[in-house]
Amino acid sequence: MEFTAQQKEKLNEAKALLTALGLPKAQCKDRSAWVFLALANIKPSDDWSSSTATLLLIVNIMKFIRNEYGMDYKTGSRETIRKYTLHQFEQARIVDRNRDDPTRATNSKDNNYSLNQSILEILAEYPHGGWLGKVQNYKDAVPELKAQYDRALDLHKIPISLPSGETITLSPGKHNQLHADIIHEFCSRFIGTGGRLLYIGDTASSRKEGGKLMFLEAEYLESLGVTPMSHEKLPDVVVYDEDREWLFLIEAVTSHGPISPKRWVELEEAFKDCKVGLVYVTAFPDRAEFRKNAADIAWETEVWIADNPDHLIHFNGERFLGPHVKAT
Repeated sequence: MEFTAQQKEKLNEAKALLTALGLPKAQCKDRSAWVFLALANIKPSDDWSSSTATLLLIVNIMKFIRNEYGMDYKTGSRETIRKYTLHQFEQARIVDRNRDDPTRATNSKDNNYSLNQSILEILAEYPHGGWLGKVQNYKDAVPELKAQYDRALDLHKIPISLPSGETITLSPGKHNQLHADIIHEFCSRFIGTGGRLLYIGDTASSRKEGGKLMFLEAEYLESLGVTPMSHEKLPDVVVYDEDREWLFLIEAVTSHGPISPKRWVELEEAFKDCKVGLVYVTAFPDRAEFRKNAADIAWETEVWIADNPDHLIHFNGERFLGPHVKAT
């Protein structure tokens, strides 16, 4: 692909700046330089001093690169840009992620990126003047910038109080907030003393992407006859009611679906050797989310809605809450 002299000049200047900022070699090559130009909103004829810090989705970044520099990254490149450029930019405190809403889930389609103020100060003088001095100031400040960023993220993490008294924290996001509501609100109302939490995941990424395992009592599950399985096969939350010997399998619905007939069959197969009764529950954050999924919910399961926590919706069966006799 042929680039104009101005396009080549801007690309080389971006690569030189990334090198000066101390980025690893892999993040000082063409792809990262194109991304940096997009983040700064620098077109081939622009001065670096005109840089801005607009909130950009990855699709916006790719569109800018294509329109202004003729480099056409295909749709499948989004994950590569996120993993191998933006992630490192974020770690180096070159960009902020979700400056408009730090509680946004990591797997949200609305994740955005923007240059932070210290980088804009460098660009105000790049490639002339005292920019190298400002680069050194940036490098000196990076440890504190990282610490500030980590503290800001910690403020938005969601605490989960376990029955043991231990506390774990989940990444911010609507799905993980529903996990917390299940533990603190559903369990306290419908599992007596709260039951024993045996599994919970952190959906920093979706189930499809291999969400992060946060808490798992594998040995206890095995004692109930549950064979070891990858956590992708487990429902979002698993809680054991020791008094009634019921194992609650709870799906939290904010993006992926409820306990549908297909999911019910999958869970029946996964827990076929379980020695105790299985209770299937789909949890929703609100009625609007429930209405969107109501047609897909399997019979002989329960529904719980977090913004109306004192009630359950029962989908048929011979008893209101509890394990159901299997058809032969």
